[in-house]
Amino acid sequence: MLFLESSSILSEVIEDNHQLIPVVNRFGIKLGLGDKSIGEICDSVGVNTEFFLVILNTFLNEDYFPQKKLQKFDIQLVIKYLKQTDAYLIHGQLYNFEKHLKAFIGMSDPNNAQMKLISRLFSEFKEELMVQIEQGMVNGDAPLALLTDLKSIIIRHISGNFNENMCYAVIFTIDSFQKDLEKHNRIREKVLKPMIDELSESGIEDLQELFVSGRITRDNKRQPLSERELDVLRLIALGFLNKEVADKLNISLNTVLSHRKNITAKLGIKTVSGLIFYCITHGYISADEIEL
Repeated sequence: MLFLESSSILSEVIEDNHQLIPVVNRFGIKLGLGDKSIGEICDSVGVNTEFFLVILNTFLNEDYFPQKKLQKFDIQLVIKYLKQTDAYLIHGQLYNFEKHLKAFIGMSDPNNAQMKLISRLFSEFKEELMVQIEQGMVNGDAPLALLTDLKSIIIRHISGNFNENMCYAVIFTIDSFQKDLEKHNRIREKVLKPMIDELSESGIEDLQELFVSGRITRDNKRQPLSERELDVLRLIALGFLNKEVADKLNISLNTVLSHRKNITAKLGIKTVSGLIFYCITHGYISADEIEL
């Protein structure tokens, strides 16, 4: 396990862990680090060294949980980090993603209907991400699920004429964004949420709702869907609610929920938009049956 200390040379760490670049940037630390230690760099830019180390070590190490250290930090450090993270997600990751996606769609066959579906998924992801940020904290679950589905359907189900080089660029961009959100969720759960939980001042309770823990899990089962699961899938993709699906198929609501869980596990697709894309590309419904 790589564990950073104030004496660690930050440039050497980043050379082996490029994913830390956007993290240190949120603290106002830019590249061109020379051979300075983490402590020296933090002092030069006015960053709390211990908090900086907690964030980076949590980012790097799945099992790291510095509970005792958390109690020493001021809530303003958390708020500042959140604002810096939000700014990077919007002006860094989201901007880069949208730029690559527009180029991909623009350079692909304009008659490829899948491009419109991909654009729709991105729009939903962008809207959900912005809503979370406007609420003060990226909850991560819904945006991450949409992002994961978008990458999955491009890799597994895209067809027709499209620009392959730009498609690869989009996938790499999504992968970077996805990992950033996953890491941020873990930092939120292991660092930021416990800090909020320790506070009891008036008004802080409202912030607790912004730190509801949750994780996207992956199920690698790729079994074929049963006929009943296909029936449920088609109706979901057509916009019917769970209760409506149950009524149409004359089954219980719990059975519908069980089928939905199995469909998600088998397809690896968590969002309705992703399921719509899957159904259209596999001929289970037509694009004319839904509003794109």
